[in-house]
Amino acid sequence: MENNYTVLARKYRSQDFESLIGQDVLVKTLTTAINTGRIAHAYIFTGIRGTGKTSTARILAKALNCLSSDHATAKPCGVCENCRAIAAGQHIDVMEIDAASHTGVDNMREILDAALYRPTNARYKVYIIDEVHMLSTSAFNALLKTLEEPPAHVIFILATTEIRKVPVTILSRCQRFDLARVPVETLKKHFAWVAEQEKIELSDGANELLARAADGSVRDGLSLLDQAIAQTGGHVDEGAVLDMLKRTDRGTVVNFMKTVLSGDVNVALNKLDEIYNNGADLTMLLNDMMEWTHWATRMHPSLRLQDVTSSPYTADQRETIKKINENITLNTLSRIWQVMVASVSELQASNNQKQCFDMLVVRLMHIADMPPIQELLKQRPVEEKKTEQPVIVEKPKFLEIKTAESLGEELQKSREIVLFSHYNSNLEIIEFEDGRIKYYDRQNDKNFTQKLALWLKDNTGKNWTLERVENAPGQQTISEHRKAEIAADPMVASAMDLFEDAEIVNISK
Repeated sequence: MENNYTVLARKYRSQDFESLIGQDVLVKTLTTAINTGRIAHAYIFTGIRGTGKTSTARILAKALNCLSSDHATAKPCGVCENCRAIAAGQHIDVMEIDAASHTGVDNMREILDAALYRPTNARYKVYIIDEVHMLSTSAFNALLKTLEEPPAHVIFILATTEIRKVPVTILSRCQRFDLARVPVETLKKHFAWVAEQEKIELSDGANELLARAADGSVRDGLSLLDQAIAQTGGHVDEGAVLDMLKRTDRGTVVNFMKTVLSGDVNVALNKLDEIYNNGADLTMLLNDMMEWTHWATRMHPSLRLQDVTSSPYTADQRETIKKINENITLNTLSRIWQVMVASVSELQASNNQKQCFDMLVVRLMHIADMPPIQELLKQRPVEEKKTEQPVIVEKPKFLEIKTAESLGEELQKSREIVLFSHYNSNLEIIEFEDGRIKYYDRQNDKNFTQKLALWLKDNTGKNWTLERVENAPGQQTISEHRKAEIAADPMVASAMDLFEDAEIVNISK
C-alpha cells in the first residue's frame, strides 16, 4: 500500500529563516549572530506548541553545516547533501533526541560520550534535545558540565514547552529565545497562501475561524485546515468550519447574549436548547460568550475607546453590541465576566454540562437585572440617617507607674514576657522616678532600651528618659531582691533548712 500524502503541517514546515513566520525577533538575532560569527555553544527555544521550536533548531543546524559556503551561513541552500539530510532528520552529525524517551542519566552519558568525537560530514555536531524538561534530575546534572564547556565542534539546541521545569543551572548556560504566539492576521495570510498552493477554496470567514482556533500555533491551524479540506473536499467555508469545531457563529452568539440581557428567562433557555440541539460544544460556547463580554466591555461608550475594528465582529454585529451597551453598565459587564470565569471550572467538573449551562444562563440574567451599586445606595431609606448615633471615642486609659516593682508587674500583666524577664533578671535599678529610669544592664542589650521606651510611651502616654550606665553598681536585680526578701522570711528559712541544698527557683503570686 502506498501512502504518498503528506499532511500540511509537515509539507509546509519552515525550511529557512525567511519562511519562519511570526518570529521576527528570533530570526533577526540568529541571522545577525551567524553573519558575525558569534555562534553560541548552546541555545534553548521555548514557547507553546506549534510555534516553530524544532523547525528553528533544524534551520539553525542547516545554517551551521550548509555546504554552499565554506563557513556558517544565514541562508542555507536547502539542496546540498547536508541540508537535505538535516531536513529529513537523517544526518549522522545532527542528532534529534526526544527527551521523553531518553530521560535517564545513562542515556545522557551515551550522548555526552559521543559528543567527544569530531563530526563525520559536517562542521558542527548538533544535538537537538526536544522537550528537554522531561529529563530526570540526574540527567540534567550529567549534562551541566558539558553544556557549559562543550567541545568546539559541538552545538546544543534545547527545546521545551515547559521552561519553568528546566533547572536554572541549565538556563544560565544557554542563550534563551521565547517564541511568540503567531498573530491571527499572520496566520490568516499563511493559511491563505497554503490554500492557494493546494488549489482549494478557503473563504475569509473560514480562514478567520481557523486562525483564531489555532490560538497562535501554526501547526494546530494547519492541522485544522487539513481536517476541513478532508471534510469538504476542497471547498472550505465558514459553515463547514463551524460544524467541524462544533462552534456557533458569532452572529448567533451576539443574538444569544442580547436575549440573555433582555431578561426573558424562558426565551433565553429555549434559545440555548436550540443551540445545544444543533450540536454546539458548550465549552466553546462559553468561550465565545466570554469573548463577546470582553469586546462589549471594550466597546462600551464609557471607556471612550476609538478603535474597535480589530474585534472579530462584522460591522452589523458591532452595531448590535453598541445598542446592547446603551442599556447596560460596565459594572454589569464586569459581574457577568466574573460569573463566566467561575463557570469554566464548574463546566469542566460537571457530569451534565447542559444542566450546568442552564443555571449559568439564569445567573447571568439575574445579574443583568441588578441595578448599579450607585442606584442601590440612592434607594436607602432616609430614616436610617436619623437613627444614626454619634460615635463616642473613649480616651485611652494610661498606666500610672511609680516604682520599679510596679513596672515589672505591669510588664507581666501585659504579657510582654521577653521584656518582663529581661527587666526582672538583668537590670540593676539605680534610680527610678516618674518618667525617668537610670539602670545598669548586665546583658548589655542595646535593643532593650528602645523596646522598653516604646512600651512605656504606648502604655503611660508620655516619653520616658532611660539612662543606661556602663559600670555595674553592684546592686541586686528585682528578681534577686525578691528572692532575698522571701529567703529572709522565718517560715521560708525553716522550710529550706529541712532540705539539703534547697534554693528558691521561682516566685509567683
